[in-house]
Amino acid sequence: MAVATGEILFVKCVKDGIPNRDPLNDSDARRIFGEEDGRISLSDVSIKRDVRDYVMAKYPDGGPGKRYFVWCREERAPDGKLYDRKKLADLILERAGRDKEVNKEKALLESAFDMRVFGAVFSVKDQNFHRTGPVQFGWAHSLHPVETKYVQGTVVMPSDDEAGQGSIWITYILPFAVFAMPGVINATIAMENNMTDDDVELLLEGLWKGTLYRQARGRGLQQPLLLVHVEYNDPFFRIGYLEDYIALEPEKEQWLGGSPPTQLSEVALDVRRLASVLGSESPFAKKIKRVRWWKNPELTLKGELPGIESKVW
Repeated sequence: MAVATGEILFVKCVKDGIPNRDPLNDSDARRIFGEEDGRISLSDVSIKRDVRDYVMAKYPDGGPGKRYFVWCREERAPDGKLYDRKKLADLILERAGRDKEVNKEKALLESAFDMRVFGAVFSVKDQNFHRTGPVQFGWAHSLHPVETKYVQGTVVMPSDDEAGQGSIWITYILPFAVFAMPGVINATIAMENNMTDDDVELLLEGLWKGTLYRQARGRGLQQPLLLVHVEYNDPFFRIGYLEDYIALEPEKEQWLGGSPPTQLSEVALDVRRLASVLGSESPFAKKIKRVRWWKNPELTLKGELPGIESKVW
């Protein structure tokens, strides 16, 4: 079955960390809105990394049909040197048993999950191709203003040049934040890249479980909260900006007050407007083929989403 044009809305939260830091701002949270707006953001690159790392962990040997290798990854030679993009591609083809094929572009698309789904710019000697990804994510933005905290501590273990003394570390953290990220799936490009429905299912699973998998101290403890996948009958249609139809309670003033929410039980996600544009009474109803959604049982929803509530992976 051909992949349907669709949209994705993914909501997740983080505690005691910053999922995507800004190296140009002392590794504080990324802020692409004005200072008074207060929201912080996560790049689409960070989200894709979560998916890629999960797929690599789940299918280290390429999975069924040797179709789920990941090209955009870090891998090193025995001497510790990083492999370049050509070597990474060659290793995929070798491990997939397709290194003798003449059409390298076709073989790579059929072997590398992230090339089919996210696209690739491949430019090395005698081998050049550019594939747009059928799946594109926007930036994830917090659904409320965020005040990060500047903290420091000490490390007992000394470095070589500190004459036996411990060192001081400093960092920014945020106590708690909730983010929403939009995404689109283009059916025409999916067909060109040989992306399948199985790829879509793995992508959705990767968004959810990849958020849980790729943990690091500085990134905080993250939890997926809500994932909505809308498929359309018309390959050239989408509602667009689904993230604009949800809202987090409490409102802005409490987040900037003396006691902002610090845990999931203190917030609620209002999906009533989203339900109205996806439901049977929506002016877009005839364009919608299917709505599926996955929900963290700890999340409080205001409103009832239409479609199928699916079992979390």
